[in-house]
Amino acid sequence: MTYSKKIQSLLKREKIKLYDLIEVSSKNFKVKGYLMPRTEGDPNTLVLKLENGYNIGIKPDSVKRLGSMKREKLPKIKFAKDPKKKNVVLLAAGGTIASRIDYRTGAVKPAITPEEILSFTPRINDVANISIKILFQMLSECMTPHHWALIAKGVRDAINEGADGVVVLHGTDTLGYSAAYLSFALQNLPIPVVFVGAQRSPDRASCDAHMNILCAVKAATSDIAEVMVCMHEDLNDNSCALHQGNRVRKCHTSRRDAFKSIGVKPFARVKYPSLELEILRNDYARVDKTRKLIFKNKVCDKVAIIKTFPGLKSDIIKSLIKNKYQGLVIEGTGLGHFPIKSYDKFSKENEENFMALKRFAKRGIIFMASQTIWGRINMNVYETGRDLVNIGVLGNLLDMIPETAYVKLVWALGNSKTLEDAKKLMSTNIAGEFTERSLF
Repeated sequence: MTYSKKIQSLLKREKIKLYDLIEVSSKNFKVKGYLMPRTEGDPNTLVLKLENGYNIGIKPDSVKRLGSMKREKLPKIKFAKDPKKKNVVLLAAGGTIASRIDYRTGAVKPAITPEEILSFTPRINDVANISIKILFQMLSECMTPHHWALIAKGVRDAINEGADGVVVLHGTDTLGYSAAYLSFALQNLPIPVVFVGAQRSPDRASCDAHMNILCAVKAATSDIAEVMVCMHEDLNDNSCALHQGNRVRKCHTSRRDAFKSIGVKPFARVKYPSLELEILRNDYARVDKTRKLIFKNKVCDKVAIIKTFPGLKSDIIKSLIKNKYQGLVIEGTGLGHFPIKSYDKFSKENEENFMALKRFAKRGIIFMASQTIWGRINMNVYETGRDLVNIGVLGNLLDMIPETAYVKLVWALGNSKTLEDAKKLMSTNIAGEFTERSLF
């Protein structure tokens, strides 16, 4: 999108280009800022980036060029090691937390060097000896199971090279999926592995990246040898919660405390700014660097997850069969329900759903999880549930959250020689992904 011809003429007359420092006069006030591109809104309104990093829109009466934008210089970071500190490896896999503001364009962009990442929160060097590796830079919603495997390999390599802890910088949208995968791919974990993200970009005063990453590094020096997710515990800057990697969900689009443990308590919290660790559960593996990692890192990308909804048609399931999908996770309603019974002419299609599920179950695996947040599956209560169990739908009496069930099925099919082996894995508690008793 471009500015109006009137604005373009005004800028051309004063020889002003994008990103120039200009003074804009409008009625009774003047304001200085950097001229930014117009992406939306009124074409007669100039967009300026102020010195505090925020953008404003203003309709100009006159403009004056003051100079060009200075290029930001990053501080030089020294990587001096302290033998008294633990060694923590940061693996960057994209997301807001591994991004920074380009003050030339005003956009959030990936940080591509270790120096850029360390410039966010230099205090992490006081907590541990930090080394950084860039795995890849992408928006987390664009990841595939193959990217989970790349992250797992990066963690394994860090463990083999002697790391005392690993922190994975990751986008928040699918952070829970990646953390759940590593809980299955990296078994018998000898050290802490901590996923961390940010809900707010670095140009915002409410940015949570600095506190989150500092608390995550502290968690990576702890005695909790689990895959965890470290994010703000509440809206204030008081603490970060250390959630179990396969029992956590992003529950809000933008709040800093979006991540919540589902069905269990967090392992611990890291208080801020003291970085004091408060243990909330005792059922975690302790750090033991002599423990041998069990690495199972293959994926099957022919797995789908569908949400049960009124009016669901069998075409969805039939298309999965046609395209040779091997796994299907159903987000059922309530106790694990799916529309398979016909009552009248409007619900007749439900019978086709049942027949399609029977066909899928003969050649693949169907796993039931509930689209409710808390509680467990019980397909023994209603006849439709019992019919699903009878055709081989798994998940009965378990409380695995849908995202984790999908991830586990991707992993189980990828690391099994037969469907029967994968079915056994899905019903086996590998990493605390389901609980014996519901606490909430």
